[in-house]
Amino acid sequence: MRLCFLVEEHYRRDGMPLDVARQLTAWGHRVDVLRPGDSLMAISEAVRGGSHDAWVLKTVSGGPGLTLLEAAAAVGLTTVNDVRSIRGVRDKALASVIARTRGLPVPVTYAAARWERLAEIPAAEYPLVVKPADGSSGRGVRLVAGPDDLIGLGPQLAGEGLLIAQPYVPNGGTDLKVYCVDGELFATERSSPLHPGEGVRERQVPLPVSVARIAAQVGEVFGLDLYGVDVLLGPDGPVVVDVNDFPSFRQVPDAVARVARAVLRLARSGTAVSVPALVPAGGEDYGRLGLVDGELR
Repeated sequence: MRLCFLVEEHYRRDGMPLDVARQLTAWGHRVDVLRPGDSLMAISEAVRGGSHDAWVLKTVSGGPGLTLLEAAAAVGLTTVNDVRSIRGVRDKALASVIARTRGLPVPVTYAAARWERLAEIPAAEYPLVVKPADGSSGRGVRLVAGPDDLIGLGPQLAGEGLLIAQPYVPNGGTDLKVYCVDGELFATERSSPLHPGEGVRERQVPLPVSVARIAAQVGEVFGLDLYGVDVLLGPDGPVVVDVNDFPSFRQVPDAVARVARAVLRLARSGTAVSVPALVPAGGEDYGRLGLVDGELR
């Protein structure tokens, strides 16, 4: 197969997805790597030619790579993930609306194009987590303790574009990152960017059934095949605070080969796989969940 990987400068030295591209090449496939942030391309000709079986995107939110991917999809080419699904999670304001409408546990979300408007949020909602609607990799995420702190952050927030704010979910300083690779779910524990001093060692952990159900539902709601979900275990249960298309897959066993096989399957089928929506009843924990003979194992 011939594949086109769109990799922006922010990820040009990252193992994911470049190691995936190398693995695919080692398996005998042709992989072209384009860097849309640092290249001159005859985009109309490249897309119109249809010479690639699939286009794969690893880019920052708001980067030019998404435009290229959308151009490929517009002429009927296969993209990984589906480009409509990527757009749905890249805009965090849009993602929060989609998620809450479909019943996912997501905090109430406020949005404002000017940071001063966030001052209208009731004091009872503090502390708040404020971040850019197009942020990625934890960029610009801030914990705001009260209205006075918001005013103090004004100069930093002024250049961030559309902002979203959500009530802070009390937690122990640990994030649970759930990765989905073509229908299999894996959980990783790591320090929260809001609590960098906690010093939690990043490691794979068992996946609670309640979180697995939510992570599977995220895939169904957004139509994603390769994705990550940031979950906080709050006092009222798991809460989804972010969704990422094509994340790092850190701590996923044999991640490079798993992702490479998923890319090939998606390129061949041109259609999305349905992430399992249910897990077996009971109180067990699952470190790995997969679809085997139509059943979740």
